Amino acid sequence: MVLLHWCLLWLLFPLSSRTQKLPTRDEELFQMQIRDKAFFHDSSVIPDGAEISSYLFRDTPKRYFFVVEEDNTPLSVTVTPCDAPLEWKLSLQELPEDTSGEGSGDLEPLEQQKQQIINEEGAELFSYKGNDVEYFISSSSPSGLYQLDLLSTEKDTHFKVYATTTPESDQPYPELPYDPRVDVTSLGCTTVTLAWKPSPTASLLKQPIQYCVVINKEHNFKSFCAVEAKLSADDAFMMAPKPGLDFSPFDFAHFGFPSDNSGKERSFQAKPSPKLGRHVYSRPKVDIQKICIGNKNIFTVSDLKPDTQYYFDVFVVNINSNMSTAYVGTFARTKEEAKQKTVELKDGKVTDVFVKRKGAKFLRFAPMSSHQKVTFFIHSCLDAVQIQVRRDGKLLLSQNVEGIQQFQLRGKPKAKYLIRLKGNKKGASMLKILATTRPTKQSFPSLPEDTRIKAFDKLRTCSSATVAWLGTQERNKFCIYKKEVDDNYNEDQKRREQNQCLGPHIRKKSEKVLCKYFHSQNLQKAVTTETIKGLQPGKSYLLDVYVIGHGGHSVKYQSKVVKTRKFC
Repeated sequence: MVLLHWCLLWLLFPLSSRTQKLPTRDEELFQMQIRDKAFFHDSSVIPDGAEISSYLFRDTPKRYFFVVEEDNTPLSVTVTPCDAPLEWKLSLQELPEDTSGEGSGDLEPLEQQKQQIINEEGAELFSYKGNDVEYFISSSSPSGLYQLDLLSTEKDTHFKVYATTTPESDQPYPELPYDPRVDVTSLGCTTVTLAWKPSPTASLLKQPIQYCVVINKEHNFKSFCAVEAKLSADDAFMMAPKPGLDFSPFDFAHFGFPSDNSGKERSFQAKPSPKLGRHVYSRPKVDIQKICIGNKNIFTVSDLKPDTQYYFDVFVVNINSNMSTAYVGTFARTKEEAKQKTVELKDGKVTDVFVKRKGAKFLRFAPMSSHQKVTFFIHSCLDAVQIQVRRDGKLLLSQNVEGIQQFQLRGKPKAKYLIRLKGNKKGASMLKILATTRPTKQSFPSLPEDTRIKAFDKLRTCSSATVAWLGTQERNKFCIYKKEVDDNYNEDQKRREQNQCLGPHIRKKSEKVLCKYFHSQNLQKAVTTETIKGLQPGKSYLLDVYVIGHGGHSVKYQSKVVKTRKFC
């Protein structure tokens, strides 16, 4: 056993500027050592019972050593590839004899023993090639020096290694249930609900765990460190090892430094030496989302895109050790949105459109003849609505519309126009739209910037109210209506009354006060007043003014509630 320790120390000597004690479970300082991660960074020794993280350059192998001090000892070695497949094998190293060839009883020169260990391949116990989390486990292993050789032939990558001689008591990785599958229990256009059986680590062993859900569009992940590698903003820069930490001596050859084992091939298969001046490529950031949700085993993923395939993975993470185990992931395609019926617009005809809250409507305008210009009249009856106009797929217009607006776009022979109307978050939208290639007189009346009705408080009487409103330079017909309302007339009722597209044709004849024509070339004088008579004392009235255009389409001003005096 003394020989075993001497050999391992000689292996460590070139890799460290200080002498290191072999970390085993029999040492008093083991717990302190595994907490001090720097202790193992520049060491080729795998500590017993602690997970290490390291880095591999492509086509550049690494070798680690692990000591088993006594025969018939349980042994478990777990290798976790992070973002690339690995080739790895575990071997039991043949150690040199305790005595020299002359039978003197003295140890062979230590440098000679060191070279013998390095050169010996050892008896292969297990090998694997792929990107699964794979492990070797034996209930009874002989004492000796075990060596783990790793190689990445695809790209530079991270990996993790965990080795222990007490696998039954350690249990660092959370356990999976007997059915480790992730199930899709509900599927919608933008949501997917997932469910999985709880980990026995929480339910039976009472260890603190949390579940992390990972969503992406590419593939399922087999380890949590693979997810973390993908989440890095720039893998090539952020995850490159720092000199003196994860480099072994033969790694420095890539950066122009001499290697102290030049001429010796450190791999378990003959491979060409990597070229100097290794290029570092940064990869584009992947569309991936990680959500840790505590100990719940049901989760609904929202804000997904319709008719899109997603891959879902669940990882159970031991909060104390931060080590994780992957459930068997799943995938699902979100449902298609119900196809919207496209409304055909006729040249010069007004079309009424209703858009649900946060919904959308599509309209199509295909002029029958050649045209130089096309004009769109939009009348938003309630809240603002967003309009987009595309001509043969090319976006020509995108903006919000309130009230009445007119857009004139350049025409093109045989062009087809697709109009998309999108509602807002407040509520449903109603609007009128007219498309034409021959605009003459405006189908919708022109409106002033301010469409409020002003009431004059000093002119109120017990039977009348005097109001005023603005006009425009265009001669239009104005009609005023009145309706008695309760004193507790609320905002919800007022909002329903504010639909500007509801014309005077829906009003009772008894509510009509009068109609008159009015305009002024001087906008500062485009104001008209009217006194509404025949009202009852102490009563509230809803007053509405409608302006009617040449095409017969009307627009309602903002409603106004007035109250007559109770005593005069």
